[in-house]
Amino acid sequence: KLIKEGKIDGQENAARAIGLLGRDAECVEHMIHVGVCSVFGKILKDGPMKVQGVVAWAVSELVANYPKCQDLFAQHNIIRLLVGHLAFETVEEHSKYAIVSMKPTSIHAVVMASNNSNSNSNLNPKKGNENEDGGVGVGAGAGGGNNKHGRVSHHPLGERPRNLHRVITSTMAIHAASKQSSEGNDLADSYTPPNSNGFGNGIGNGGGKHGNHSNHQRNYSHSGINMKGRESEDPETKASMKEMAARALWHLAKGNVPICRSITESRALLCFAVLLEKGPEAVQYNSAMALMEITAVAEKDAELRKSAFKPNSLACKAVVDQVLKIIEKADSDLLIPCVRVIGNLARTFKATETRMIGPLVKLLDEREAEVSREASIALKKFAGSENYLHVDHSKAIINAGGAKHLIQLVYFGEQMVQIPALVLLSYIALHVPDSEELALAEVLGVLEWASKQSFMQHDETLETLLQEAKSRLELYQSRGSRGFHHKLHQ
Repeated sequence: KLIKEGKIDGQENAARAIGLLGRDAECVEHMIHVGVCSVFGKILKDGPMKVQGVVAWAVSELVANYPKCQDLFAQHNIIRLLVGHLAFETVEEHSKYAIVSMKPTSIHAVVMASNNSNSNSNLNPKKGNENEDGGVGVGAGAGGGNNKHGRVSHHPLGERPRNLHRVITSTMAIHAASKQSSEGNDLADSYTPPNSNGFGNGIGNGGGKHGNHSNHQRNYSHSGINMKGRESEDPETKASMKEMAARALWHLAKGNVPICRSITESRALLCFAVLLEKGPEAVQYNSAMALMEITAVAEKDAELRKSAFKPNSLACKAVVDQVLKIIEKADSDLLIPCVRVIGNLARTFKATETRMIGPLVKLLDEREAEVSREASIALKKFAGSENYLHVDHSKAIINAGGAKHLIQLVYFGEQMVQIPALVLLSYIALHVPDSEELALAEVLGVLEWASKQSFMQHDETLETLLQEAKSRLELYQSRGSRGFHHKLHQ
């Protein structure tokens, strides 16, 4: 009740208390039953931004400690609202959620978008500009009445006045969100798009009838968020809102295919890419973690992977480009989640796209064992048998100098990195047994040494892989050419 009806300070404290209580799974279950999802949805839609930020944090706490409530939050439009907050002043959001561009949009572009939407949804049984008789309406009157032939007059772009009015007022609502409602009324009623047929007069007349509806649209984005006054919030509050929205999406996406699909169908991926580059440190980290969870789900779900991470997708390309920049710099807390993102997407890359192999191979020579371990695991997803292009990727790893780094890790690395490095080296040997580089590096001897170590006795899968790799190497190296053997003994 306090979070719904209290003052701002009271709402913040109530949301924070709910988040802290959310660390106990039983408390979360009880709060779900008493309607916390709907209350949070209302705040994320209409509440002050400071309160919304705390609510987004509370959502992340509840979901992290009680994953069963993921779908319940999704049913109350929490995903849609969080994506709207993330996209605000970041990128234009997908029409499925919200239009957040603050730049003027041409009426023609808006109308054409509306036409496409209407035709796709089959809401209008007529096609294009055709009327009921199959003819084309000409010379529309100001009131949108019938012409002398009894045919309904249509606008040349194919929209009726009331539909165009709806589109225009919806678009204007975004630009006028921060203005007072009285000023907005004058703007909506006086605005007339240029049209030689007097079509604008019909819109102006209709605007008076729908004044209240126009006011409502002016204050709300298509994602359902109350936009009034958001631009005037201080930068710290805006940054905190994005940080917590990304954190909530991170935990909501974890292991949940439908939620990940909802997120990827919006402009959230593009938002994450932009925020990884330009956002504050905390926003960057939460964005990276959200991408890590989304791609982890996509790795196991072929349908999601193919729909959300197409190689020619603008959002996918933006994410990969930004993640690779972070991996190449290798100097931030974002490194490990970004390495995992690339590994999770290993099956989406073409054979010719090898730009991510080099930076990952360089990380094998990293001083920190955890980084080398994650790089080995990511590269294994490229070279493993489950990847259709494993031969091409294995060759790319060899060409990038991966073999020598892996040998060092197998011989001298900590156990946490030793086994992943051995697995990767075994897959490379299995798939490219005729590699001259592997023979010169004496990989066969490395595998024979590893097979005798104590840690091999407890992993039957690794032992089987190791034996297969050794057999393949022995077979091909025994058939080596004279020149091949000559180089081996130099």
